Formats: sequence, structure tokens, C-alpha cells
Amino acid sequence: MGNLTQIKSLSTHQLRRQRQQLRRQRRLKLVQMLWQTLALGSLTGGMFWLINQPLWLIRQPEQVKVEGNQLLSDQMVRSLLPLSYPQSLWKIQPQVLASGLESRGQIASAHVTRQLFPPSLTVNIQERKPVAIAHPAGAPALRGENDAIGWLDATGDWMPLENYRELEQSQQLPTLKVIGNFNQYRSYWPQVYQAIGRSPVKISQINWEDPNNLILETEIGTVHLGPYTSKFPEQLQVIDRMRNIPPQLDRTQMMYFDLKNPQQPLLQIPPESTDKSRLSPEESPSN
Repeated sequence: MGNLTQIKSLSTHQLRRQRQQLRRQRRLKLVQMLWQTLALGSLTGGMFWLINQPLWLIRQPEQVKVEGNQLLSDQMVRSLLPLSYPQSLWKIQPQVLASGLESRGQIASAHVTRQLFPPSLTVNIQERKPVAIAHPAGAPALRGENDAIGWLDATGDWMPLENYRELEQSQQLPTLKVIGNFNQYRSYWPQVYQAIGRSPVKISQINWEDPNNLILETEIGTVHLGPYTSKFPEQLQVIDRMRNIPPQLDRTQMMYFDLKNPQQPLLQIPPESTDKSRLSPEESPSN
């Protein structure tokens, strides 16, 4: 009996100690949780206070550094940013700003980074280079509200005219003019421009108002090509061979060259002379 009483006494004592340990552990965990909550709250409050300090504000456009631009001015690129001033540096989302720039026709790609000391933004862009000026077809009174004069790059992307105003006097902008409905020839433009770039013939204007007759203003005169086809590079080669016009042909009597069939070039002259003169192999300029 004595041994049983002693065992029961020890078991009761151990249980009491275990309960006390559990209570201490729970109190310790509670204190730790309270300290963690206070520390996190203090840190959050401190960060909120720090973020809203005037030190981290983008107050003016000059705090935005522009890199990679060659045609567009720094001021123009800054004006394209979807950014209001003053603006907390921490609230600015660089990717949103970059996407806003890339949505503009004249910016091919953009990357925006934040800098803390001093608080500023760095905008690195890749521009679309204008290669021709696009004029909508038809008289101004007949054009739609969305028709406007603008610039084209080599891939057929359209850019607003006013974004390059300050470069118009610097001779950095192209003089090639394209007339016609932009949506009508946009899909063909990359191939057309590549072919023109490879051709030694100087072309000053492309008239695409009539999709059934592409008209070029070239150094030898006006050339009618008919609808755009895969024969376009071949037609440019024929124009190149025609630069040395036979002396027996009076330039003052020429209206335009007809190259709808590049194998049989024709010369359109005034009605009082002859409607059309076929350039025979003997008269056609050679290489």
C-alpha cells in the first residue's frame, strides 16, 4: 500500500509540473506573438512614414532621365509618360510606365527603373525610325476623323506627325511620301520599302490612292505599275534600266511610263501625238 501511495504521489506531482510547463510555454508564445506583432506594426508604420517623406518624391520631369533616344527629345519622351507630379517613388510601377510608352506608336520598346539616391527614374527606349511620311487619300473635307498625316517606319507602324516637329528642320527626317489609305497598303509596306531600299532609282513619292494602279514619282518621271504584285522588284529593275532614255524620245512629250507589264514597258504621251508608244527592245535602255 505504501508503494502504491508513493507512486500516485509522484504521478500527481509530475502532472502538476507538466501543466505548469505548458502554461509557461503558452505565456512565452503569447509574449513572442505580441512582440512580433508590435515589431511588424512598428516596421510597417516606419515604412509608411518613410515612403511618404518628401525625400522620395518625383517632383518634376527633370528627375526622369531618358536614354537611348536619338530622334525624340528628352522632353517629348517625358511628356509621353503616364506620370503625374509630384509622385511618390515607391508608388510608381515601372512596368506600367514602360507599357504606357510602348503603346505609343513612336516607341518600339521601353524599360523603366527606379533609383533611390537621388530619387529619380531612368527610362531606356528604342525608337521607331520614320522612313516615310504618310498622307491619307482624298481631299481633307472627305477624310474621316481618324485620318491624319503621320510617319511610317520600315515595318509599317504609324507615328503621329507632331512628335517629330522639332526635327523637321534638321534634315534627319525622310522625304519619301506615301499617299493613300494606310490600312489598304499597310500589309504590303515592309516588302515595298525593302525593295525601294535596294533599288538605285530615287523615288520621291508613292501614290496608292487607287489600289489598282500604284504610281511612283521617280527620277526619270512618273511610272504607273498597276496593282501591287510580286513583280514590284522586277518593275523597279526596269525603271533603273530606263534612266538613260533614248535621245529620239522627247522628254517634254512624256506623260508617264506604263510598267504594268515589265516585259513590255510603254510610254504614255499626249493624245495629240500618239496614245501610247511601246518601247521596243532597240529603244529600251540597256543596263
